[in-house]
Amino acid sequence: MTTIDSTVSLADLVTARPDLAPALETLGLDYCCGGGRSLAEACSAAGLEPDEVIGQLGDQPIVETVDWVSMSPLELVDHVESVHHTYLTEALVRLSTLMDRVLDVHGANHPELAEVAAVLRDLRADLEPHLMKEEQILFPMIRELFGVDETPAFHCGTLQNPITAMGIEHDRAGALLARLRSLTSVYTPPRDACGSYQALYAGLAELEADTHLHIHKENNVLFPAAVAEEMRLAE
Repeated sequence: MTTIDSTVSLADLVTARPDLAPALETLGLDYCCGGGRSLAEACSAAGLEPDEVIGQLGDQPIVETVDWVSMSPLELVDHVESVHHTYLTEALVRLSTLMDRVLDVHGANHPELAEVAAVLRDLRADLEPHLMKEEQILFPMIRELFGVDETPAFHCGTLQNPITAMGIEHDRAGALLARLRSLTSVYTPPRDACGSYQALYAGLAELEADTHLHIHKENNVLFPAAVAEEMRLAE
């Protein structure tokens, strides 16, 4: 993609230019669960001027990233599991421990931290079993699908059933992340924040960015490829 226009979907934009994901994060433009919207629609919903956003994105230098766009579906499954699942498994535990420490020390002066902690608990409670379902059910099905010459007899009937379920869970995770962003004033620590407080908010910002990219790779690249392959085999 050499030019950016207001009609391109956010999902297609990030797939073509993965290095633009951080800029979209900064602008608050959801390219994973809301990736089907055009850049113009997303800007309108966020109260941004599309031409100004296009200018900002066009000024971003191209940064080399892992070339996951060119990966085969089988390679992408391995990539998502080894990179994003591994990160989430560690980060959710680490941030939960840090959250408890910050809430204990600063909760009296910053009552919003109680809700931040509650949302983080909900996010962890959702994502940990979600990762397990992908690793134990959906990903093995995708690996099997791309290793045969006819449609496998899946126990759930069609691959689209677990993919639909995962999509619903992705939407909930996206909503919880949006709530965290709002409660923390876009992860901006208060003036009296100690080192742990600052580390917590930086970690939550990183968690949001990684999870958005993770969901984008699944919702907008991996899952459509798997559904298309299942349909091809059924012909």
